[in-house]
Amino acid sequence: MLSSKYRLFRLIIIAALISGCAAEPEHNSVQLTHGVDDSAGGVSTYIITIANATFYLEKEGGGLSSMLDNDGIDWIGFHNEKGSGWKGEYRGFPNAIHKQDGNYFHALNAGTDLSSSTVDIETNNHVRITFTSDNGNWQGQWDFFPDRCDFTMKQVSEGYKYWVQYEGVPGGTMDDTDFWYASKDKKQHSINESFIGDLPSPEWFAFGDQASTRMLYVLHHQDDSYPDDYVSRPYMTVLGFGRHEKDKYLTTPQTFSIGFIESKIYTDVEQQMRKLID
Repeated sequence: MLSSKYRLFRLIIIAALISGCAAEPEHNSVQLTHGVDDSAGGVSTYIITIANATFYLEKEGGGLSSMLDNDGIDWIGFHNEKGSGWKGEYRGFPNAIHKQDGNYFHALNAGTDLSSSTVDIETNNHVRITFTSDNGNWQGQWDFFPDRCDFTMKQVSEGYKYWVQYEGVPGGTMDDTDFWYASKDKKQHSINESFIGDLPSPEWFAFGDQASTRMLYVLHHQDDSYPDDYVSRPYMTVLGFGRHEKDKYLTTPQTFSIGFIESKIYTDVEQQMRKLID
């Protein structure tokens, strides 16, 4: 049975075709609309559409609850049912501030503290939305471009640390057909294989599904010597830049990119990561 979000995605495309508008944005366009993410619990969201992705950015939580590819498949799969754990409430991006002077920039679950937001830039090729935590000590900046989304931790609460995580479902469901690449080597790794340590520069991970023609990548723009651990959990990934177990390491403003690449070839992913860094 199709999810309500997928049905909505198809209806949007049909409506756009009927009205004579393009069903997808032009290659160099970014579109911002407002709505709700039904699968995440009906919360209010910014909906940002780029060439090959649609992002649902929660207006109060300050994190991504959904990230749909052009086939309407959600690679995050958050929902806010309390107690759902790895099956829903833990998922999202960047899930950055956890019990560190609050709980911020996470899709809105029972433990998320609220943030306020402003739309600072809205043009055809760039949308910028800035979130400020309700205690005023953290600030996260979202920049959407035709090919990706950037999250920048602009302000860090003095004396505290954070991490940046992708916790989601490659190809829509976490299963044994999923895999990952990373900057550590050129091999394809099973989704159930962990990585513990610091990634070499440029620091990136990419997740795929054997049934999909694309991969989701996450890129850290600044190289460091901190852990970038990946571990699989039942039902979802746990990739954390600046994370080892429950320890957080990041203390300064940093930028991270997340997006899709329409290839499953390692060299294509690697070249795209280097292009984004350059």
